[in-house]
Amino acid sequence: MKHQVIYDTDPGIDDAMALWLLARSPAIELRAITTVFGNASVETTTRNALSLSTLYGLKLPVAAGAPKALAATEEGDYPAHVHGEDGLGGLAASAAPANELLDPRPAHELICDMVNAEPGAITLIAVGPFTNLALALQHDPTIVSKVKQVILMGGAFGTLGHAGNVTPVAEANVINDPEAADLVLTAAWPIVVVGLDVTQQVVMDEDYLSSLQGRGGKVGDFLWQATRHYQDFYSEVAGIRGIYSHDASAVAYAIDPSAFTLRRGPIRVVCEGMARGQTIQDHRNLGLPGGHPGRAAWTGRPVQQACIGVDAARVIEIFDSAFN
Repeated sequence: MKHQVIYDTDPGIDDAMALWLLARSPAIELRAITTVFGNASVETTTRNALSLSTLYGLKLPVAAGAPKALAATEEGDYPAHVHGEDGLGGLAASAAPANELLDPRPAHELICDMVNAEPGAITLIAVGPFTNLALALQHDPTIVSKVKQVILMGGAFGTLGHAGNVTPVAEANVINDPEAADLVLTAAWPIVVVGLDVTQQVVMDEDYLSSLQGRGGKVGDFLWQATRHYQDFYSEVAGIRGIYSHDASAVAYAIDPSAFTLRRGPIRVVCEGMARGQTIQDHRNLGLPGGHPGRAAWTGRPVQQACIGVDAARVIEIFDSAFN
């Protein structure tokens, strides 16, 4: 049985790589794309999703979603230094946007409609801020019992030496909307978090990225060229000769969970103060009584799963299979 996937995304160079894997994997049937602010404005990320649909030959609905965080009064800044002014490393004009695929529904309504139409079938893979998922929960809380699985690229738990990439403790997708992230992570649907603990273990080096040229029709050349901007960023901030495989790792989890080591426990997000955006998992039995004030934030919270280990070579092998 193929995974029936709605891809919630903010393309984004690594989002584009993950979308190619979703489009090509025999284990996945991609059903819809929903867009959100994050790597660029939602207008830009939606245009990018439509342009990537043209480049990748996709014929499925694309629904525009949240332009800003749940609690925000206006849009924030976007990381052009990471993904370029156009969100795709200067390559957004490589294909004309497939505007005929644009769905009139807001992203959160499309999510609710598709989940309600096929209870137990839909997997949500979210690789941008989790605002669309939070809005879907607010729109129809019953979807928590109807979604097959939720796979989130985001967060950082400090394992393997990997903490935040925006602040010392906060990862980009989560700090873009901590309130939405906490709402999503404390809902009673089955979640797997694929955070920096594992995605920063998966490095696609320059030699591998160069090898994509000439593969997949125009796609390999596109990804090689788009990742030039992305690699420059990581060379400067992380000292690596390549890129971290963030979003493609979340898709790889859907395809082959055995490549990952999981840890169970409720997950919360800090929404105030200097640790805003930090993800914390209660994975130990600390022996505190139920009425202890230190337990209040965790009592009754659903157990979720976080990735804390990964077979990095296997993830790159899964991504590479998209070009076969």
